Amino acid sequence: MRAIACTLVPLVVAVLSACGTHGVSTTADGKTILRYQGATGTVQPYELAADLGYFSKIQLQWLGDTTSGPANIQAAATKQVEFGSAFNGAVVKLIAGGAPVTSVLSSYGADEKSYTGYFVRDDSGIKTARDLIGKKVGVNTLGAHHEFITREWLHEQGLSEPEIAQVQFVVLPPTSTEEALRTGQIDVAALQGVYLETAVARGGVHTLYTDKNLFGQFDYGTYVFRKDFIAQHPDAVRDFVQGTARATRWLQLTPRDQVVARFADIIHKRGRNENSGLLKYYKSSGIPVPGAVIAERELQIWIDWLVRNKQLPAGKVAAKDIYTNEFNPYANGKYPPNSGPNGEEVAK
Repeated sequence: MRAIACTLVPLVVAVLSACGTHGVSTTADGKTILRYQGATGTVQPYELAADLGYFSKIQLQWLGDTTSGPANIQAAATKQVEFGSAFNGAVVKLIAGGAPVTSVLSSYGADEKSYTGYFVRDDSGIKTARDLIGKKVGVNTLGAHHEFITREWLHEQGLSEPEIAQVQFVVLPPTSTEEALRTGQIDVAALQGVYLETAVARGGVHTLYTDKNLFGQFDYGTYVFRKDFIAQHPDAVRDFVQGTARATRWLQLTPRDQVVARFADIIHKRGRNENSGLLKYYKSSGIPVPGAVIAERELQIWIDWLVRNKQLPAGKVAAKDIYTNEFNPYANGKYPPNSGPNGEEVAK
């Protein structure tokens, strides 16, 4: 029956088939299906790439929304989806734990306009890192960006490891983190995007530290694919990376109003009953590097952090072995590094 089904698929253009090699689905016209988890009310660079027509060998298939970066890359590692994205520290920990995945493209970061702020109430009396000893910090998940940045800031401010261990991390959904701060359930709130903008607009809070102030403009997360998938479907991975890199470059160069209008149209067309009102808070891609090319130091810094905190044996993981830029046109010589979405020269 399977052989019969495979012969019938070309007759129905929209039907997806499991007749591809190694159990990977393909479309009737031979495109590789990449399953993924999205985020409600937002448009990811790869979703934008699909809308811009930057893909020729792949088709995306949404399976729902992710709960966190670590959960997303775990889903990729266990073959629930083809790719995932998370904070680089979480990626390093996953790979150190034996997961056969490789980073192929930067997925988020902090640029001049978009970053994560760690807020305290104006009347909290908290002014320094030492004031956080015994206090609570609200984060979206443990072992990810918000926790790592906080621990690194505390370390750089001179706190000892025993003192840092007294700072408690409380997991809260982003939608309720600001309220928890204002009602005294937590002492510090990690906020970004719409949640940062609306908190600032309401007043009464201010930043104690930010990821941008700690590291400057920096890429913090990457997309990962399983190594076996890369080996078996290099053309699909190459298409994903080149298209997503170009879409990221489009975001970096396109006026904000045009970006927001495009995002609103994409959200409307996909029909997931989402609130597009959050788009008015969009500021930038958050990725400072042209085409989202990965820099080795963006992974090495978290390897060093994990080693220093005795969560990773020294020498177990080398940054150069856990990522590749070979598929990125802004790194492999296809496009000049600072060119536009189609390799064109960018006006200065």
